[in-house]
Amino acid sequence: MADINETLPQTTITSAPDQPPAAPAARRLWWPRLRRELIAVPFRVRLTLLYTSLFSLALLVIGIGVHFAVAQALYAGVQRDLTSATQQVRAILNAVGLQSIRTPSGELQLYLDRDFIQLFTNRNIGAQFFRIDGTLASSTPNLEPYMLPLPAEALQLTPADTNGLSLVREINGVSVKSLITPVVLRDGQLLGFLQVSRPLDDVVDTLTLLQQILIGGGLVALIINGLGAMYLSKRALRPIEQITLTAQSIVRAEDLGRRIPEPAQRDEIHQLTVTINELLSRLEQLFSTQQRFVADVSHELRTPLTAMQGNLEVLDRGTCTDPALLKEVIGDMRRETARLIRMVNDLLLLAQSETHVALRCEPVELDTLLLEVFRELRPLAGQVRLRIGAEDQILVYGDRDRIKQALLNLGVNALQYTPPGGLVILSLERYEQFACLSVADTGIGISEAERAHIFDRFYRVDRSRSRHSGGAGLGLSIVKWVAEAHRGYVTVASEVGRGSTFAIYLPLPASAAPAAE
Repeated sequence: MADINETLPQTTITSAPDQPPAAPAARRLWWPRLRRELIAVPFRVRLTLLYTSLFSLALLVIGIGVHFAVAQALYAGVQRDLTSATQQVRAILNAVGLQSIRTPSGELQLYLDRDFIQLFTNRNIGAQFFRIDGTLASSTPNLEPYMLPLPAEALQLTPADTNGLSLVREINGVSVKSLITPVVLRDGQLLGFLQVSRPLDDVVDTLTLLQQILIGGGLVALIINGLGAMYLSKRALRPIEQITLTAQSIVRAEDLGRRIPEPAQRDEIHQLTVTINELLSRLEQLFSTQQRFVADVSHELRTPLTAMQGNLEVLDRGTCTDPALLKEVIGDMRRETARLIRMVNDLLLLAQSETHVALRCEPVELDTLLLEVFRELRPLAGQVRLRIGAEDQILVYGDRDRIKQALLNLGVNALQYTPPGGLVILSLERYEQFACLSVADTGIGISEAERAHIFDRFYRVDRSRSRHSGGAGLGLSIVKWVAEAHRGYVTVASEVGRGSTFAIYLPLPASAAPAAE
């Protein structure tokens, strides 16, 4: 016995913790499975189910509210009938049916006139008169199937309880509601109790019929609603299916030039179609730009690499013995290497511009910067005259190195496209809320058709001349990015054969302070 008593607690202790984790494990198993099944259901079916569920909930709430309101109204009507019948019986008793005499012993006796029942007009309601001790004195004949005894709590009523006692009882399978009130003489003496009763079978039948109507009508409404929701969802999603099929065909055919037909209605589907078409246009433009960019980079890299390869072959053939030829080959390789380095740096800078790299924000004296650029460009001018025009003292906030690089690019570009004897002027002026850095030349000029593309990468007005001078067509792209990064802009005015004027507009400190923040 001692061994059994010792082992019983051990079995209960070890077995109890093993059972509770089963329920959480089961929940962990069925919930992901249910989510996967719901996700796999088509959107049209999910939309129909959701709409039908919400409609079912609304029907349920409305049905419960209607049933409750009708039930309250019916039971309130029963209570009014009982109150009215009680007042009618009291009037009959007071008028013709109630007589009091004293017996020799002094007791009060109650006599009910046998004709008062015939004067009671409500056939659906029966009345009973009980003595003070609770015994039945008289009743109407329509209560024979529902003879109700006086409840014990009714004996506690006093002459002051004018509202009486209401209660519901079941007699022979039928619910009956009763209103019990005390009967009092004029001198305030209690004579007995009046119980007026009414069966509730008609109320129950009415509520049952109402329930059947609500349930049947709700089911019919749910079926109609489900079919209507399925039809409407199918019709509403048909344009989206057409958009999806068109987009899939565009992707599979790799034809970004196609567009989705726009619907005539100016609704959400129209906005979606316009947005997708704009996205396709943007993708087509980016894809074309990328292809052109890759082709231009490959072309620009091939030229210096081919030159370097040729110089290496010359060196390989034993030109080291000729110092002059060796010096020339090494000089060419240095120039091509420097060109590659400049192009890679420019590409890196443009790549940083697309990633929105933050620029430094510091005070920049543009007049001092203009003089520095002038001194650096003077050795490159050659036979081109380089001058400084207007030079205002202007202070802006920004990245000094980037602004200088942009101005140098404009200056170098102007010197390259200006023939010998021409003129290049660097100027700094105040224009409204902007500082204007301009570079004007008397070069070959730019046609109107070419002005729309000069800020594109690898675009050159004179490809042969720019390639010969080492340009890659990235300078103006950098200028545009620097101006826009400082919340400014760049403009160009040109006339073929007469020259060009490039201007960088940078906001003055009053309007540049928010950009610095």
